[in-house]
Amino acid sequence: MSDPGNTTAKAVGADRSLGQLVASATAEMSALVHDEIALAKAQLRQDVKKAGLGGAAFSAAGMVLLFSLPMLSFALAYGFRTWTGWNMALCFLLSFAVNVLVAGLLALIGTVFVKKAKKGQGPQKAVASAKETAAVLQNAKPHPRPEPRPELMGSSREDKALL
Repeated sequence: MSDPGNTTAKAVGADRSLGQLVASATAEMSALVHDEIALAKAQLRQDVKKAGLGGAAFSAAGMVLLFSLPMLSFALAYGFRTWTGWNMALCFLLSFAVNVLVAGLLALIGTVFVKKAKKGQGPQKAVASAKETAAVLQNAKPHPRPEPRPELMGSSREDKALL
């Protein structure tokens, strides 16, 4: 915490020229804009990652259904036949139903990840943050410059011509 009576801090601020203050403000504004951009990129990266995981889960669901149907269907059908003694056609239908159930479960997982990515709203958060920063900066007003006092000015015509 700073001491309100601390004259050292006041002296440091008083020693800075107008040019130094403008340069400092410009540098801080530039840093703020760069930080806003970095925040937007980070939020977008998170949402893209979630959407990518959802897409990967959907792809995995399709791949499992596609590649496992022939081999898994035969294995399950013969397994059901051995276990129950049912007709082979019924056993093949049952093995297909199991494959569709696994693919549906993977698609459900993919849907959950895609909904999380939509819920994240990274771009909307970044835009809202940038608008909030712009609103704060628009309300900032510079200190008014003091009016020149005529009694301190010279009374010659040359001095008045400079005004």
